[in-house]
Amino acid sequence: MSKFSGLGGRLYRGETSVDFIGRRRRWYSISALFILASIAALSLQGLHLGIEFKGGSSFTVSKANASIEDARAAVGTVGIPGEIIVQNIGTNKVRVQTAALDTAQNNAVQDALAAKFSVATENIDTQIVGPSWGKEITRKALYGLIGFLICVMLYLAMAFEPKMAVAAIVAVVHDVFITVGIYALVGFDVTPATVIGFLTILGYSLYDTVVVFDKIRENTRTITASSKSTYSQAVNLAVNQTLVRSFNTSLIALLPVASILFVGAGLLGAGTLKDLSLALFIGLAVGTYSSVFIAPPVLAQLREKEPAMIALSKRVNGRTPATTTAMPAPVLAGQARGPRNQPKRKGRK
Repeated sequence: MSKFSGLGGRLYRGETSVDFIGRRRRWYSISALFILASIAALSLQGLHLGIEFKGGSSFTVSKANASIEDARAAVGTVGIPGEIIVQNIGTNKVRVQTAALDTAQNNAVQDALAAKFSVATENIDTQIVGPSWGKEITRKALYGLIGFLICVMLYLAMAFEPKMAVAAIVAVVHDVFITVGIYALVGFDVTPATVIGFLTILGYSLYDTVVVFDKIRENTRTITASSKSTYSQAVNLAVNQTLVRSFNTSLIALLPVASILFVGAGLLGAGTLKDLSLALFIGLAVGTYSSVFIAPPVLAQLREKEPAMIALSKRVNGRTPATTTAMPAPVLAGQARGPRNQPKRKGRK
């Protein structure tokens, strides 16, 4: 622990530094690979939308040791068209999701499940969601996402600067795209809990990015007057100074989410938690990555194109040890300039 705290002190003072900004092409390449994988997952598999978004019927049977195979076999005897999703919820529940059914088909599925698991039809929890309601939920989720991005851009542009807002939004879009791609690759259903998880990770990703940007603003407030470092060098120092804080914050946030995902949803079978916890876990990890490896390099790349920063870079790069040592010695106050007076030789008048 002492070694880790000592490393944090050296990073903050600039004694030890990781070149995050100079190696931005490497980080962009890593992100590009994840984005391509997300595009492939979305193109080949797509998102598995829950019945809340696409509409359909859900039948939940409470029975000890209820198996997916028995439920699928019972529904198969009815001859329901379309995809049938069967999931275990805990150890004593099984849920069957189908496409939209009419009244006769709903009754037939209930009777088949009741006969298979020896329960009364009244004990089967049935939910019917129309496709129009699912479209309304999808539309509201998209409106919420767009409104969130607009409000964030306006706030960052006023509180910091417009280019910081652009860099932050690039990082947020990066986080959402990769999270959605991994979600499609895993194959979990997209439910309202998933949308809540997406909106939550957007806020967390921006929180971490704003912490880094605040330190960047502090380091670059008078950078054009000092000529000690370029804008990219000052940004890199700020990222190193906040690196330990970002790591600690992300680790503390990931531990409880990992417990919900792997213990709650995985071991205990709490299926209602996996949609939210998976989105949070992936989003927190990707958000931490983007706040260090994506947002600051994008900001530095945007600012380095400004004329003032180009002139600053030329001044800083022009200060070399050779030119410093070749400088003439300063003239003391009261010392006259010009040829040196030679002493007269003896014997001459």
